[in-house]
Amino acid sequence: MTEQQAPGFFGNYGGSFLPPHLVEPMREVAIAYEEARQDSTFLEDYQALLSRYVGRPSLLYRAERLSEHVGGARIYMKREDLNHTGSHKINHCLGEALLAKRMGKTKLIAETGAGQHGVALATAAALLGLECEIHMGAIDVAKQHPNVVRMNMLGAKVVAVEEGGASLKEAVDSAFATFAARPEEYLFAIGSVVGPHPYPSIVRDFQSVVGREARAQFLEAEGRLPDAAVACVGGGSNAMGLFSGFLEDQSVQLYGVEPGGEGLDTARHAATMSLGTPGTLHGMATRVLQTADGEPAPVHSIASGLDYPGVGPQHVYLNETGRAHYVAVTDEQTLEAFQTLTRCEGILPALESSHAVAYGCLLARELGPEAAIIVNLSGRGDKDVDYVAEVLATR
Repeated sequence: MTEQQAPGFFGNYGGSFLPPHLVEPMREVAIAYEEARQDSTFLEDYQALLSRYVGRPSLLYRAERLSEHVGGARIYMKREDLNHTGSHKINHCLGEALLAKRMGKTKLIAETGAGQHGVALATAAALLGLECEIHMGAIDVAKQHPNVVRMNMLGAKVVAVEEGGASLKEAVDSAFATFAARPEEYLFAIGSVVGPHPYPSIVRDFQSVVGREARAQFLEAEGRLPDAAVACVGGGSNAMGLFSGFLEDQSVQLYGVEPGGEGLDTARHAATMSLGTPGTLHGMATRVLQTADGEPAPVHSIASGLDYPGVGPQHVYLNETGRAHYVAVTDEQTLEAFQTLTRCEGILPALESSHAVAYGCLLARELGPEAAIIVNLSGRGDKDVDYVAEVLATR
């Protein structure tokens, strides 16, 4: 379930589709990463940060009251929300920061939607003595103000992007443009399994710790593998992290949960896998939500980290080969799941993660009490509580 022989391709998807002036900088990143991943010292330094700084392994938690509430399968949650900085994003940000140091770069630059990637990258930069610049859509700057404050306190420069839809896609465009002007200074530390080769592989590899841990922890808890593994998908980094632990286990069904927004029969969603078509976006061949003239379409999700009109190319490959299944849940279902998990288990999930919780509950009912599943709780919801309170006050 990995690449074909062509570098950076997953079946027909992935690759590197770049303007000429970015070809050499991306080639340098690919070479540096290939050398780093075979360097035992680099890998030891990375593993040491995961255990001593992030606090890995993260907990695999049996959500007994939630399981009882839904009346179905036993639901386990991979608690990435307990990581330092509050999400799975720190897993790849530390790896990217170490790679930047190895390459002699002085600055990290990236996009962020919900702010979790931005906070994690700013944290990694502070820890390793690098400068950091984060581009964020103006809508998300207002919506995720606590994370903007955290990034500023960590020393990062936050650039509010006003163009277009002023959300995640525009933040990626803006960060790429700045990187393209000074690639000798910056490492582009992309925040998901998207973009040109080698980024989908880099981020997947650093996130694979989630799947390795979850598989071993579940075997210890249940003495068998789970019936299913569920994770939210925007670009798809947390899902690829979880899925990577089970790709060869055909008995484990893999479910990626996309943002259905206000409904797939409206234009207000970001369900790329469900309704997108083949296209090229941000240097990769993938599925894209597109307008009639082939431009990326405006998208919507209640979760800022999921409102992206594309998806990681390996997810498209897993879908086309039938190894993973992709579904969508609405904003309403997401809000309900946010409240249900909070009240049943005392856990505030990120709105992104609440998509996975919502579908996990539906799947648990469908599979019945003899089954057991893992839901990846990719981040905590502290950043979302004010926004959720505002939305609920209007109901």
